[in-house]
Amino acid sequence: QVQLVESGGGLVQAGGSLRLSCLVSGGAFSHYRMGWFRQAPGKEREFVTGITWSGVSTDYADSVKGRFTISRDNVKNMVNLQMNSLKPEDTAVYYCAADRSFGGTLRIEKEYDYWGQGTQVTVSS
Repeated sequence: QVQLVESGGGLVQAGGSLRLSCLVSGGAFSHYRMGWFRQAPGKEREFVTGITWSGVSTDYADSVKGRFTISRDNVKNMVNLQMNSLKPEDTAVYYCAADRSFGGTLRIEKEYDYWGQGTQVTVSS
């Protein structure tokens, strides 16, 4: 059974930084494409960033480009999200997700097979 567990969320002031981590167990992590999505109160879940199995290719939503960085460690079975210059509009529950497919866009939520329980990120103004 594949399990994804996020950590690292919390409360931070605008302009600050947080680092989220997602530990994957029970599956072939190095074969998964990984993504981070977020859901703010009253809004639909949206794509934040994704990374291919090799880590060579990444994709970012325009709203986080230049501020967020995704990375992965295929030895530790972990994917990380470094979030800098945080804004109040980044406040959301952040979800880690794993995709078993090998191609296509990283942005489509329905393509992901496994999801974590989410971690809350709150950015105060």
